[in-house]
Amino acid sequence: MTPANLIIIMSDQHNRQLAGCYGHDIVQTPHLDRLAAQGARFDAAYTPCPVCVPARAAFATGKYVHQIQHWDNAMPFDGSEPSWHSVLRERGHQVVSIGKLHFRSDGDDNGFSDEQIGMHVIEGKGDLLGLVRDEDMPKRAGAYKMARMAGPGESIYTTYDREISARAQVWLRQEAHKYRDKPWVLFVSFVCPHFPLTAPPEHFYRYYDQDLPPPKLYELRHDDVHPYLDDYRRSFAYDEFFETPDMVKRAQAGYMGLCSFLDENIGNVLTALDKAGLTDTTRVVYTSDHGDNLGNRGLWGKSTMFEESVGVPLIVKGPGIPEDRAVSTPTNLLDLYPFIMGCAGEASPETLPDDLPGTDVAKLIDGTDTDRVVFSEYHGMGSKTAAYMVRKGQYKLVAYAAYPPQLFDLAEDPDELNDLAADANARPILNELMGELTKICDPQATDAEAKADQKKLMERRGGRDAVIEWGDLGFSVPPGVKPQFD
Repeated sequence: MTPANLIIIMSDQHNRQLAGCYGHDIVQTPHLDRLAAQGARFDAAYTPCPVCVPARAAFATGKYVHQIQHWDNAMPFDGSEPSWHSVLRERGHQVVSIGKLHFRSDGDDNGFSDEQIGMHVIEGKGDLLGLVRDEDMPKRAGAYKMARMAGPGESIYTTYDREISARAQVWLRQEAHKYRDKPWVLFVSFVCPHFPLTAPPEHFYRYYDQDLPPPKLYELRHDDVHPYLDDYRRSFAYDEFFETPDMVKRAQAGYMGLCSFLDENIGNVLTALDKAGLTDTTRVVYTSDHGDNLGNRGLWGKSTMFEESVGVPLIVKGPGIPEDRAVSTPTNLLDLYPFIMGCAGEASPETLPDDLPGTDVAKLIDGTDTDRVVFSEYHGMGSKTAAYMVRKGQYKLVAYAAYPPQLFDLAEDPDELNDLAADANARPILNELMGELTKICDPQATDAEAKADQKKLMERRGGRDAVIEWGDLGFSVPPGVKPQFD
């Protein structure tokens, strides 16, 4: 692959199904649609972990969560491990970050040449409440914010994203041309459509003023569910605060509006790239750190292995990338690490050691690797046991350290309505995917290791009572904004 400049645009909590280029017939995302038409759209891309801090640490290092042991939102990346940004900076590339990182702090050397308005975990500590994963998990006090903040207006996140977009445009117009000796990398990291589900009015009413179908299986939200999901909905009791159908609709319209707001900001960045005369010499990646359940089955937020939460959008375009290509090969955010090295002209055994599990996404576009295994894991807030996802071909295993597994045929059942785990005819497939899981990690040993690390950190933070007293953040805040605990 010919070296070229690279822009990586990452959003936060974007359910890949809510974009026009992914087939949604309501949400309007013209800039993402155009990006997909100009490049390759990956239809089976996944996060290494369906929650922010571990996903972003894994993306930075190119390694699975259990390899780096940033298990949850209280264990952020601190710059001490090699990352794609530190590796490229060491080799003389200008590597710039603008926006959300969700690392430990901007007092650390996070590996960038220039780090602007970085959003990190609160006070370098993050979500301490998520360390409590025993039988008596506390109920989240800030869960009311999901329902009650949904509606038209501006939030700390929309204001922050406007500033991220503005700074990215300025950098492209005023700074990018200064770095001609080696390809540069610009990481533009937005927060939307992460809740609060407060969307600018022009975007909110675009969806609120029309009939919206209810979330998938929302009528079954009080029914018995898999014990892992029951643990999550009891701890993150978001749905308890949706008291009327209109509140649900406001949340849907808010999320959809934030998707269009995100698209608008992406369009502004891509326009600046074009105005700077850099489009033909720059590759562009768009993705998200994880998805959002968005009320499906009565679940809101992330933290599950359903497609809405663990799946992510992934679009790649630029020199050497075929246009208007839909890629069905299962893919992971970790596959971007070797792609980034290739874009910079730095792909080598030294920069891509054997313990990196990713494969360059440019090599996956031809779709020939049909038996590829993709993995995700979760050890965080709202869970009593580790959850693991293995995707191979049309089948998807969701396994747990302490609960029965689930198995879905995504070709026949893309909405994951029919769990095949207890079907005798599916037993060979279940066994095959369980075997693939054990090649990657020992499910029980990894679960025990995560919990032991979390227990040690909880003790360093003052113990269980102190962690619970710390409270519920609800969501992190941009730099300069005072956090509000509940």
